[in-house]
Amino acid sequence: MRKILLSLLLGFGLALGGANAIAQATTATEAAAPAAAAAEAPAAPAAPAAEAPAEAAAEAATEAEATAEPTVNKGDVAWMMVATLLVVMMVVPGLALFYGGLVRSKNMLSVLMQVMVVFSLICVLWALYGYSLAFGGAGLIIGNLDKAFLAGITIDSLAATFTDGVMIPELLFVAFQATFAGITCALIVGSFAERIKFSAVLLFCAIWFTFSYLPIAHMVWGEGGYLLEAGALDFAGGTVVHINAAMAGLVGAWVLGPRIGYGRESMAPHSLTLTMVGASLLWVGWFGFNAGSALEANSGAALAFINTLVATAGAVLAWSLGEALSKGKASMLGAASGAVAGLVAITPAAGSVGPMGAIVIGLISGFVCLWGVGGLKKVLRADDSLDVFGIHGVGGIVGALLTGVFSASSLGGTVEDMSIPSQFLIQAEGVVITMVWSGVVAFVVYKIVDAMVGLRVSEEAEREGLDITSHGETAYNR
Repeated sequence: MRKILLSLLLGFGLALGGANAIAQATTATEAAAPAAAAAEAPAAPAAPAAEAPAEAAAEAATEAEATAEPTVNKGDVAWMMVATLLVVMMVVPGLALFYGGLVRSKNMLSVLMQVMVVFSLICVLWALYGYSLAFGGAGLIIGNLDKAFLAGITIDSLAATFTDGVMIPELLFVAFQATFAGITCALIVGSFAERIKFSAVLLFCAIWFTFSYLPIAHMVWGEGGYLLEAGALDFAGGTVVHINAAMAGLVGAWVLGPRIGYGRESMAPHSLTLTMVGASLLWVGWFGFNAGSALEANSGAALAFINTLVATAGAVLAWSLGEALSKGKASMLGAASGAVAGLVAITPAAGSVGPMGAIVIGLISGFVCLWGVGGLKKVLRADDSLDVFGIHGVGGIVGALLTGVFSASSLGGTVEDMSIPSQFLIQAEGVVITMVWSGVVAFVVYKIVDAMVGLRVSEEAEREGLDITSHGETAYNR
């Protein structure tokens, strides 16, 4: 039986091989006939025969480019949705916990409430008119209201990325940028914490957002924006977010005046544990903030990702070292503050400097921001409660200026043929414009709000704590 099966298999194999050989021979014979005929035919002029297909191919390529539809990659869409969620996490609970741990326990809930409600308010205003004024049209300073109430934006609307022909849903771009606007206004809360009326916070943020955040955002990122056209580099918001918010906060600290007992009573943070948790959430969320600003899941996002990692780590080390050298001990508060300083400084440079440049930016920002919350704060004579200017202002300035240095390809950056002195001056112009614009607008808006609802709570309410007097509840049951 075994021999019979082997014989059948052998016969079947031979049959298949023979059929295949016959088929190949037949094909070769059929192919040889036209070849022989072609060899006997008179030779045709070669040039016209070659030119015709080439011209046809060129025309076809041109038509294909003209009619090619924009590409929407599902990976890009998924990444941008995650990046947007990460930025939301930066604010609630990240920034809220970072700030909340730094204030006294009687004001814990007031800070959490201000951060959450301000963020929510700005997200709504962004959808109503903010997106349109920032990105809705060309202009040197501001856009237009063509997309107010998100008019004309549907699920089929697309927004451009940094790659020609690659797009993402415009609704997703609207949401991503809304988080930037929201966190910018929430950052300001730290400057006047523990003494401002809740109604004043909301009214100030709504007006300042309209007349400071939106123009700066358009000038830096919007079509035809003055600083964009000038060549200023701001990948993820060093000027738009951090310097902008820091100036508004510094002016607020001046206008409202110091907290009762400032400089005489202890105002130590009530929970450095929560501050560390908040700083950690900020660091994680910042990967969405910076890498998400590439608008695609590509090598540009990867560059921003690693820069966000190493610059922040460098700033933590620098701040801790600076504290150890100047005070004898490195503190947890210092390490957390150093992390935020590094995150702020790398923000404008994340997509254009190399990792080694990012480490240098982080190290410099750690040392300089340590001075910002100490020596500079004394010079400014402002009770900037949670050091918004010392970290976000100083860190933003350092980052913006050094972007004009380390973005050069000669120093490991991505910008070819960049003149470092020229770019540095352009970056400095952006810094000055942002500081002056935000500072002036903030001062005017504080005065308007003071006239309308008043800025400060009463002395009695401030001493009792804003948790009870402004919100009727406490963070901790005793």
